[in-house]
Amino acid sequence: MFTGIIIATGRLSCLTEKGGDLEMGIDAAALEDSRIALGDSVSVQGACLTVARKEGTCFYADVSRETMAKTTLGTLTPGSRVNLEPSLRAGDALGGHMVSGHVDAVGKLRTLVHDARSWRMEFELPESLMRFVAPKGSICINGVSLTVNKVDGRRFDVNIIPHTLKVTTLGELKVDDGVNIEIDVIARYLDRLMSETEE
Repeated sequence: MFTGIIIATGRLSCLTEKGGDLEMGIDAAALEDSRIALGDSVSVQGACLTVARKEGTCFYADVSRETMAKTTLGTLTPGSRVNLEPSLRAGDALGGHMVSGHVDAVGKLRTLVHDARSWRMEFELPESLMRFVAPKGSICINGVSLTVNKVDGRRFDVNIIPHTLKVTTLGELKVDDGVNIEIDVIARYLDRLMSETEE
């Protein structure tokens, strides 16, 4: 479990084919070594990966072809910067919202405009997921917990403040770039419970 508060950014160091799947190496020098132990979960661009081995400041995770295809991880190349968040520990502050690291879909950045010192970003999602997106609700984009400003059809927008632009990869996005989207887990379970009640 994560909170969507990015602790550090790292860089993709390598992507190696192994037995039909892939091994991803991430240089996480900016993270405390104690936060990345073998078997730990780490959110990489919003996708939960398991630390399979470590070498120096790098950790390595096995990534299935399904994960590569269903997230933006498959678009990364060596040197790409990625958002990193170790899993939540008992006693840690819950500064964002509850995030599982299970990407629901790849959304697209459709508009990007200045809004005072912030950037207003509008994203497009598959129609089936828009029922889970609500004004002033939470959403996770590339591992970052954000508040939805407004919803319009298949699109929603968020404001990215200067601090978030500085400490995450969101400031590197360009129009039409894909992003990993995770809807609010509470909205998902409420929808499931309501659906069963109506049957």
